Amino acid sequence: MKKKLVLNINGADKTLDVDPEEPLLWVLRDTLRLTGAKFGCGVGVCGACSVLIDGSARRSCIVPVGTVAQGQEIVTIEGLSKGNALHPVQKAFLKHDAFCCGFCTPGMIITAVSLLNSNPSPSREEIIEGMNSQICRCGAYIHIIDAVEKAAAVMRNQSPMRVS
Repeated sequence: MKKKLVLNINGADKTLDVDPEEPLLWVLRDTLRLTGAKFGCGVGVCGACSVLIDGSARRSCIVPVGTVAQGQEIVTIEGLSKGNALHPVQKAFLKHDAFCCGFCTPGMIITAVSLLNSNPSPSREEIIEGMNSQICRCGAYIHIIDAVEKAAAVMRNQSPMRVS
C-alpha cells in the first residue's frame, strides 16, 4: 500500500507516493533516477548501494524507505559535490586512481565520507577497519586506502590537494 512520504534527499525535500516497505535503493534509482547507488548483493553485504543518512553510511538495499524519518538527511553520491566542486574524498579517489571498473566507487566514497565524519584523523589501520565492509571486486584497496588518507588530511586542512 502506497503512502505519501517526504524525504530530504541531497538537500531538497521530495514528496513521494511509495510503498513504505520498498527498499530506499529502488526509490532512489527508479523513482528519483539517482543511479549512483548500485545494486550489488541485495542483502546489505557488498556496500555498492551505500548512502549517507544523517552523515552515517547505510546500505540502501536493506533500508525500507518508510523507516527513514522525516527530517533525516539522505545524501547520495550525486549530492556530495557542491556545484562544480567535488567533495575532498571524490577528488582523492580521482587523484589516487582508487577505482578500476568503478562499480563499487560510489559506495566506497560514501563509506569513506562516513568514516571521516566520525573520525577525522584515522590511522591507516582505522581506515582499513572502517572500509573493510566494502567489497571491491577489482582489488583497488591500496589505492582506496591512500585516497582516504589523503582526503582526511585535506579535510583537516593539513595538505592542499590539486586534481591535475
